[in-house]
Amino acid sequence: MLKCTKFQWQQPKNGMILSSAFNLHCGSSPNGLKETLKSNLPKEEYVSRFLKRKWALRSPDTKINQITISKDDLQQGGEYLGNLSFLNNPQLSMGDHMTRNNRQQPSFYVVRDDLLHPLVNGNKARKLDALLPLLEDSSVTDVVTCGGCQSAHAAAVAVSCAERGLKSHLLLRGEQPATLTGYNLISTLYGNVSYVPRSLYARREEMLSKHAHLVAGNDGLVFSLADLEASLFSHGCGEHSSHVDSLTKRSKKVAIINEGAGDTAALLGVVRLVEYLSQDHLFGKDQQLKIVIDAGTGTTAVGFGIGAVCLGLPWEVTAVMLADTIDGYQKKEESLISEFCRCFTLHLGEQMLTGLEPGLVHWVKRSSPRKFGNILKGEVEICRKIAQETGILLDPVYTLAAWELATQLGQEESAEVVMLHTGGTLGMFGLAQRYKSYFEIC
Repeated sequence: MLKCTKFQWQQPKNGMILSSAFNLHCGSSPNGLKETLKSNLPKEEYVSRFLKRKWALRSPDTKINQITISKDDLQQGGEYLGNLSFLNNPQLSMGDHMTRNNRQQPSFYVVRDDLLHPLVNGNKARKLDALLPLLEDSSVTDVVTCGGCQSAHAAAVAVSCAERGLKSHLLLRGEQPATLTGYNLISTLYGNVSYVPRSLYARREEMLSKHAHLVAGNDGLVFSLADLEASLFSHGCGEHSSHVDSLTKRSKKVAIINEGAGDTAALLGVVRLVEYLSQDHLFGKDQQLKIVIDAGTGTTAVGFGIGAVCLGLPWEVTAVMLADTIDGYQKKEESLISEFCRCFTLHLGEQMLTGLEPGLVHWVKRSSPRKFGNILKGEVEICRKIAQETGILLDPVYTLAAWELATQLGQEESAEVVMLHTGGTLGMFGLAQRYKSYFEIC
């Protein structure tokens, strides 16, 4: 038998913190879920019921373009992508006709999540898709998170919170730039920004906790998203627990969102996207796909892997490592999968989670490795070339890496290649500030 979730309350110096201990193999399943777990529903119906909750995005819909690759006879030598030309086909046939009609020459698909919102787009919007309703349903008043000076995540949190009447507190690594631009400017306009020395930022969890308690004050409550998710789901999908209801009596309810929204609840929005893309009129459930994603924290790639397994899809997820070593990404994958199973076994059932173990994502190095955040000479020009030929704007730090790999696989693989455009194009403004010489385009 399964035991109920236990909650332990502690009173630190500033505010209160809620922690939970959740045991997968103890307690009884919530009312209304027993029949679902016992039934022989197809996997997609299990996942549909599991994803029946509030979302920030009205619809998971997104545009899909097909990029055709051809050699550019006018280009001699130079960088690899400089020898190729790209043609964008936004009016393509999908579904049953996808392979027969669209694979006449080397190509790959682009999931245009960069078009979801002018400021909150790409994987940032997907990761906040389930997080934001979770905060609203729990009467959260303030959100604390962190990121680099030009963090797209921090800006997305600031904008999304402001749109919903929440206050955001953003801890940005390093010093304030002389001129505010790009995501840094957006974060400052929409949120409350504090610049943090790199030595302090290296201890992120401690830094976030201290600042959250400072915001909460003596009478407020501080909690993590994992605590909140476990609290809500321990009493049934979409229902409030007495612990959550008690939060409304506090003057400040402060939620901590990890760097890059690397939280378990952030995986749900990505799983929702996978379910959408697997519809019969799009990529379907039987077509073999190679999914290409640029990896910052790696959360989006892991979410894609989890979604593919839960839906039984023959999709292989490949993530280009940008900010950590392969060991670091593998540990992150293991942690996210473990936490996902810990929180959601009651809703999917253990049989649905079979196969959810490290190794869902194929982590690969970037073709031209460099320190995270740096760009190489010629990459801005490549982004300009792609923008002019396809109307799709990439950035040299993140999405160009995924485009490079998708281009390579699109010429080599028999399976269909799909690149997720993770957004981040406002980062170009910050890069133009740092790398002025690279942006001197005549």
